[in-house]
Amino acid sequence: MTDAFLIALGGVTEPYTLALMALATFAGIVAAAIPGFTITMAIVLTLPLTFAMPPMQGIAVMLSVYVGGLSGGLFSAALLGIPGTPSAVATTFDAFPMARKGQPGRALSLGLFASFVGSLISIVILIVAAPPLALLAVKLGPWEYFALIVFALTIIASLVGDSIIRGLIAGLVGIAIATIGPDPLMARERFTFGYDLLTAGIPFLVVLIGMYAMSQLLSELEPSASSEKAASSALVSGDMRPHLWEVVKSTMMKPFNIVRSSLLGVFIGAVPGAGSSISNLVAYDQAKRASKHPETFGQGEPQGVVASEAGNSSTVGGSLIPLISLGIPGSPADAVLMAAIMVHGISVGPRLILDHPDLVYSMFIAMAVASVFMLVIGVIMMRAFMRLLNVPKYIVVPVVLACCAIGTYTLNNRVSDLYLLAAIGTFGYLMKKLDYPLAPLVLGVVLGPIAETNLRRAFQTSADWTLFFTRPISALLLALAVLSVAYSIYGYIRHRRLVAERTQAQARAFQDGASQE
Repeated sequence: MTDAFLIALGGVTEPYTLALMALATFAGIVAAAIPGFTITMAIVLTLPLTFAMPPMQGIAVMLSVYVGGLSGGLFSAALLGIPGTPSAVATTFDAFPMARKGQPGRALSLGLFASFVGSLISIVILIVAAPPLALLAVKLGPWEYFALIVFALTIIASLVGDSIIRGLIAGLVGIAIATIGPDPLMARERFTFGYDLLTAGIPFLVVLIGMYAMSQLLSELEPSASSEKAASSALVSGDMRPHLWEVVKSTMMKPFNIVRSSLLGVFIGAVPGAGSSISNLVAYDQAKRASKHPETFGQGEPQGVVASEAGNSSTVGGSLIPLISLGIPGSPADAVLMAAIMVHGISVGPRLILDHPDLVYSMFIAMAVASVFMLVIGVIMMRAFMRLLNVPKYIVVPVVLACCAIGTYTLNNRVSDLYLLAAIGTFGYLMKKLDYPLAPLVLGVVLGPIAETNLRRAFQTSADWTLFFTRPISALLLALAVLSVAYSIYGYIRHRRLVAERTQAQARAFQDGASQE
């Protein structure tokens, strides 16, 4: 094992390999920052370039794209309010308000450092706990998967904003959108209402870009306060290094949030099919629940940025656990990685770490090196990206709109998706104007099909519905879901009561002052 580690270390740290990894990390960041270009698309485009490389070098390059991509969505999420990838949805909740308050450098520094720490924690867990965690994840049946998604859906209760009714309506609309088109098991058309435009369904990426990118672009066309522009511009020319050091100190003084979010990301990543889009939201939700001041989340709360970015970046290590231990890809990006390994004539499965330990060790080392590159390149690129805040809107809006259209079209090469993008974007803009939260809708679109698929699989396996409550892990997850909803409702009522008491106190103070005059 020592010889295998030294071989892997020598192979990854070759100057040419390091240069390729740095370039791949940069490419992953840029690709993920462009709305519509997913991490999986970036890895797929990289795959043909690695065919002529040695296995160790090719895998290191693709992992660099992976690591860079999970942090790249931060830039567009913070500066434009548009999640570049599905794994950056929760990042927009606090990073964008923070940037609007004149702290774009702090928002980016928080996200980059949290991504770096989350990646390192996931690597450590990947090395130490890969076999037991992989065995646990594989033992989960459709009952446990359904219960896990039900628990994840309870996040809607903490993302409802100022109205529970509006938030639940948005979540139900998202679940309804996910049912349009072919059903996930039998591929039969449903809820198309005779429109050929809906025959293939509404892809999640189209919903994500439409809800966040298109609606945000329409909002950007409205007049905005010049003070926000001046405040953000003042930080563009400053030195980001003191800002980053301040973030490092403040984060390390309160490490529980970043560690908890990273552990959640690893566990969710180890569950095949879950992915970083779920861990991003779950980590944010748990940070909000654990906070003494949950009302600050959504208004530029630093711990919200830390939780969301640590959660999605740590998913890389978690998703590699079933891939390395059992040959089961944890996400579409991991499936591409597995294909790259198999192209080089290496079988992926339980004997991978025994037959090719040098390749497995090279994956561990490459992830650590790519995480360092991600932090360094992100800090260097920070000021360049922040100059987007000074670019006139009549330039930014058409360019971003073109990127959204290109990303939507390249997803399935269908012009009909562009019409859906325009319709969903307009719908998202109207929802924002009517004060309906967008996050529950997107969450419903993400989790709805997964919940339906596993529910139907469970009943196809056995008609006994009591298995959801008699299987220990499933029962535990459902119990946690009930507690999660109860806690969210309690917190919402308590928050409303505090707001009412504060308003009454201010009214009494105003009346006392008026009577004294």
